[in-house]
Amino acid sequence: MKPGIDYIGVAVGVFIINDEGKVFLTKRSKNATNERGTWEIPGGKVDFGETLQDAAKREAKEEYNIDIEIIKQFPAQNHLIPEEKQHWVPTSFLCKIIGDKEPRIMESDKCDEIGWFSFDALPCPLSIITKIDIAQYRGSVGLK
Repeated sequence: MKPGIDYIGVAVGVFIINDEGKVFLTKRSKNATNERGTWEIPGGKVDFGETLQDAAKREAKEEYNIDIEIIKQFPAQNHLIPEEKQHWVPTSFLCKIIGDKEPRIMESDKCDEIGWFSFDALPCPLSIITKIDIAQYRGSVGLK
């Protein structure tokens, strides 16, 4: 049985903004669970018995070798991917990196590229949930 396919998957997102107001995005590889080739905020599945917050911290460390501080939790969202027959319920967290480490790709089979992007120069295409999260963030800080 696979989460998101055989039953609703629970996931977290790590929405990182740096001191310049840029957002950290990653490009999903051809081996990703879904939405291959899209840019997204990093994140992943929640393990059984794991809190959402611990899952976000674990994913940031495992995938990009960074430690994060959670600032704010966004509401859970519907991440429906009809063409891939997947259903996820992710919760994203506004975060900042602890210390001066720069993210680096630790799981090259899941991620092709990473980068910091201003909101007026986002890469394309964005994943479905990343579009939702960016709209949520922009609304919370009064950006259009």
